[in-house]
Amino acid sequence: MKKYFFCGIGGSGMSSLAVALKNKGFDVCGSDRSRDAGKSSAKFNLLEKQGIRLFAQDGSGIDNQTDAVVVSSAVEDTVSDVVKARRLNVPIYERARILADFLHEHNGIAVGGTSGKTTTTGMIGHILKEAGVDPSVINGGIMLNYADSSGMGNVIAGNGSFCVIEADESDGSIELYKPAVSVVTSISLDHKPIEELKVLFGDFVERASVGAVLNADNADTIALKKRNSNVLSFSVQGADADLKAVNITPVKNGVRFVLDGENVFLPMIGQHNVANALAAVGAAEMIGIPVKQALQALESFKGIHRRLETIGVTKKGITVIDDFAHNPEKIAASLKALKEYKGRLIVIYQPHGFKPTKIMRAGIVEAFDRLLSLDDTLIMQEIYYAGGTVQKDISSADLIKDLERTGKRVHFIPDRKKILTLVKGLASKGDRIVVMGARDETLSDFARSIYEAVA
Repeated sequence: MKKYFFCGIGGSGMSSLAVALKNKGFDVCGSDRSRDAGKSSAKFNLLEKQGIRLFAQDGSGIDNQTDAVVVSSAVEDTVSDVVKARRLNVPIYERARILADFLHEHNGIAVGGTSGKTTTTGMIGHILKEAGVDPSVINGGIMLNYADSSGMGNVIAGNGSFCVIEADESDGSIELYKPAVSVVTSISLDHKPIEELKVLFGDFVERASVGAVLNADNADTIALKKRNSNVLSFSVQGADADLKAVNITPVKNGVRFVLDGENVFLPMIGQHNVANALAAVGAAEMIGIPVKQALQALESFKGIHRRLETIGVTKKGITVIDDFAHNPEKIAASLKALKEYKGRLIVIYQPHGFKPTKIMRAGIVEAFDRLLSLDDTLIMQEIYYAGGTVQKDISSADLIKDLERTGKRVHFIPDRKKILTLVKGLASKGDRIVVMGARDETLSDFARSIYEAVA
């Protein structure tokens, strides 16, 4: 039995892969600095309930019986586990390499794109699960239909021949995947320049052995059509496409649309989620699941944790929402969806990473300026710092200065207690309070504390 040690096992991508490997019968153990600091104890308890042994991140979990140490891109060479593995000559692999091996042992569907890939991955997994093919799904977010799946929610540990994964482009690891079906939801400025993304996604499409599913509404994405002989395209904006949603209408608790004459209800708001649904339907069709069957499955899809997830509605009629939006495209998509319904917005946004914020500064400012009304309020926390030696040469205060010139109601408030005080004073009946940002796991706790404060 092969023994894997995961260094940084608490990460969403790391934990899902660890559980999937454990389900296949491998010996899996790991460590995490957050566990050592006493954080996120519930998550680590769930991993232990899956039979995964956890150690302090001090090298004690690695010995001569360890076959491979798996690290995330956030793990530094100086971490004790890595130092110990090198001393014992234990092979060290990045998570993406092990995930690629897992994918290639299955009929693989890999979902890439700078926006929407987590939701689309969850949708495809749900369609396959409802179709009875018992897929494995390794996702970067908690799938609400499967929140108790293997105790984690970001993984479905199936025993069938199909596997669905979220393919990350931010660290370039997408170049490792050779799926049967490649899905590209969009290409837009995020962690890498557009020209570099075009190359990564183009090669990803070309490597798909069965075919590719592409977004016809995104020029850079549909331009990849020539890279594979079998392509299904989708559109929600009237582009020429194989799968075209029409009559898209926002309704209570979701959206209705028509596809190939079928009336569809999707229990998620926003045109961007209709696009995600079409991408999922296209992937399902690629492997032989009829469109009608896939659409029926999606009517019971509950969504992904922190994707416009409602924390609650207070007795005063104030709604608190937790959202993962962090790049310009995601911010715009979430705001557009919210603006289809009545109610003032109070948005609390935390940029993630100093380098990404520097790259996306103009796009983030433009998205908030274009989509927030004059009676809305935007509050920015300081940029999330995950550790390391990154150069802190930009601040959220710089983005707020840009926005102050637009006349919008904006505030730079690094202190969450002061944010709570301001929001409690601002919020009134009918308002939607939205906590936006990525990577920082405490944002969901912050959203709940806001809900409690305004209840």
